[in-house]
Amino acid sequence: MNAAAKRRDGDHTMPADVRRFDRRRLLALVVKESHQALRDPSTLLIAFVLPVVLLLLFAYAVSLDAKHVRIGVVLESPGASAQSLAAAFAGTRFLDAHFAHDRREVADRLVSGALRGYVVIPQDFEQRLARRGSVPLVQIVTDGSYPNTANYVENYARGVVQGWRAGLGVATPTQAVTLEPRYWFNPELESRRALIPGAIAIVMTIIGTMLTALVVAREWERGTMEAVLSTPASVAEILVGKLLPYFALGMLSTLGAAALAVFVFDVPLRGSLVALLLLSAVFMVPALGQGLLISSLARNQFLAAQIALFSGFLPAFMLSGFLYEIDAMPAPIRAITWAIPARYFVDSLKTVFLAGDIRAAFIPNVLAMLAIGAVFFLLAKRATRKNLE
Repeated sequence: MNAAAKRRDGDHTMPADVRRFDRRRLLALVVKESHQALRDPSTLLIAFVLPVVLLLLFAYAVSLDAKHVRIGVVLESPGASAQSLAAAFAGTRFLDAHFAHDRREVADRLVSGALRGYVVIPQDFEQRLARRGSVPLVQIVTDGSYPNTANYVENYARGVVQGWRAGLGVATPTQAVTLEPRYWFNPELESRRALIPGAIAIVMTIIGTMLTALVVAREWERGTMEAVLSTPASVAEILVGKLLPYFALGMLSTLGAAALAVFVFDVPLRGSLVALLLLSAVFMVPALGQGLLISSLARNQFLAAQIALFSGFLPAFMLSGFLYEIDAMPAPIRAITWAIPARYFVDSLKTVFLAGDIRAAFIPNVLAMLAIGAVFFLLAKRATRKNLE
């Protein structure tokens, strides 16, 4: 007799789907699944070791900051002002200046990739400076094969020249207004402070979606899932009992990742820990639901891993705003991002870490994640019930 068959309860017969929810059965299932998770080394590695590795990579190996960019400074003029400007290039922490007296010395290094650009201080630099007109003081040559870096080199070089000229008391002719920018929430412009919160979302996606899909698919593959489903427990009890231990693992991983972010990587937590845990708990709903749905459709671990990779991890990595700005994406891709739960979680994590507890930003994200999670769970429950018939 399978789990879809009716069972007799006194004088009444009830389908498996409408059995009374029993807390003792649920507790037994949770204990069973917890023991199974603790005995599985791969589960513990994914839950506790992989988050540390990923956070270390995103903290130290991945950086969007343009610091110590290698450039050449060609000093053709022997004058004192030219020497002073060259010293200004040597003193900035954003540029790693290599000096030469002939542009041919640095041109080959630019072509080979050893330098990202070079600045030429011409022979008539002193005369150009004395004119105080619109004549350019230096020439800036950048490597256009790296467009972002080329823009950094140009802007930083311009900034060095303007700062040096302002120090001489010579106003820039074309600069009628002096701008003093202020950067809210991340005044140091450290990319690590934006990447680490997003990396926590990637970690939670892996734990919630991929780990759940692999573990449940493994039970289908081994045939133990049918044995569990043949017990008096209802489908809802079985699904909740299997997911609660991984929900707890996800929350523990969130606490560990947040501790690393604050105490090791110097990312400020301007919001409350309660808000962080609440947002993480809400995100686990669509993450676990997606993993459960994948395992219900693909009972093979390899297939479940591939589906989880392409439908969970990659969209969270590419389309959540973690690395790439959503507003810069084409309109059809932006429309797809509305169905990615990690989009709302990344935005919420950046807010709670860098800005604080802002309910106006949290509430729409929380509602969106709950709605997507409800859809995943409804589809997973229907797919599981069909598998029994």
